[in-house]
Amino acid sequence: MQWDNRATVKVTCHDRVFEISVRGEVDYDEDDLLQAAWAEAEESARRVTVVDLSRVTFADSGLLNALLEAWQQHRADGRELRLLGPFHPSVERLFTLTGTRDHFTVTDSRTRAMRADGA
Repeated sequence: MQWDNRATVKVTCHDRVFEISVRGEVDYDEDDLLQAAWAEAEESARRVTVVDLSRVTFADSGLLNALLEAWQQHRADGRELRLLGPFHPSVERLFTLTGTRDHFTVTDSRTRAMRADGA
């Protein structure tokens, strides 16, 4: 499934990993796209969800709130949420200014992000 706006959100179910790829500028207008992606991630109940943010050029608190909510839900369910970078400077700044980067498992390696064994 794929939706288009100023941002594109694409979801892919792999064998044991659920992937959400986000591209473009993400602000409050894209909230419905993110909510639909999270709903699919929850429904798939994969052990790991990878959110690829490497092609996001702008993000505001809407994306950050969605990520934090997903992180909390994944923790409660005993699942893992990973963020894939590298991040655009504006996205990196969002995490830095809010002090939230340490909440997430972040990697710039797609291979590591997609490993289902947690390594």
